[in-house]
Amino acid sequence: MSRPKKLPLVRLCELQPGQTADCFAQLVEKVRGSTRDGKPFYTCRFRDAHRTATVMIWADSALFDDCVRVWQVGDFFKVRGTFGEHDRYGPQIDAEQVRPVEDRDRAEGFTELDFLERSRHDPDVLFAELDALVVGELRDPALRQLTQNLLHGHAAALKLLPGSARHYYPFAGGWLEHTLHVTRNCLLLADEYIRRFPDLKPPLNRDLVVAAAVLHDLGRLKELEPVRPGQPARTTVEGELFGHLLLGHDLIREAAKAVPDLNAELLGLLLHVVQAHLRLPEWGSPRLPCIPEVLIVHHADDLDAKFEMYARCLTRDAGEGPFTERDPVLGRPLLKRRGV
Repeated sequence: MSRPKKLPLVRLCELQPGQTADCFAQLVEKVRGSTRDGKPFYTCRFRDAHRTATVMIWADSALFDDCVRVWQVGDFFKVRGTFGEHDRYGPQIDAEQVRPVEDRDRAEGFTELDFLERSRHDPDVLFAELDALVVGELRDPALRQLTQNLLHGHAAALKLLPGSARHYYPFAGGWLEHTLHVTRNCLLLADEYIRRFPDLKPPLNRDLVVAAAVLHDLGRLKELEPVRPGQPARTTVEGELFGHLLLGHDLIREAAKAVPDLNAELLGLLLHVVQAHLRLPEWGSPRLPCIPEVLIVHHADDLDAKFEMYARCLTRDAGEGPFTERDPVLGRPLLKRRGV
């Protein structure tokens, strides 16, 4: 009797419709349901860094008992099955075999890091560039010390932190990438508006803009829960109760206690920019902007977040037609077929 043919090992995101193969995947959702006849079934969703696919496990499936007893959300599996694209339900796998990954799978290339979507850029390089901006552009020594203390005190976490849980830069290193972009853009805008409005009283505080740009989303440290490699970001209890603006406010105020030379008024204005930079209550801002520095940080932040969302939608869409599929976060399709 001949041995079963060895199937190719393919990344989940690279499977083609009709292709039968093995892939490594992470279970991110397991929901029990019942048919009209009262028979149980499970809707399971497996993912890698770039695709999520549904596996239906029915009561008469040979995989049903393992699904109930063994499969745990967050664990990694080797899945054998046939991939398909359902018109209504999206990517699907008709699974033949599913088992938890084992140490021997690492010899075939399994690593948890393949399930952790990461920035295209080295986080150490991003961190060094952001730190260099703080050192080179912040002229107030105490404000510079406060900002550096916060960056270096949380460096390990910031290098893995996403920009947000689901909307923009939702991958490891996303916080650094977004914050670096916002800080660079804020510098350009601050210098331009200082030049345009030389008689502004009080004058635009460039240091305040720079420090606020670096620290505007620091509260993500407390809002998002650290998870195992490969698991999507989750919101903490503190994050749900207070949001990253108030959590960032508390982190900055606490760190300021170690910088006795910091001007108290400057600290208060910094905290106001951090709290008000979302600008509108419906966006999560507890206060409306009262100083023009908030406007610079707000618009630089919003532009960079939106642009990344547009870029990710346009880059990843593989469908036919002149428009992308409707993006669930943006709430619209984007035009991708252009001649200019």
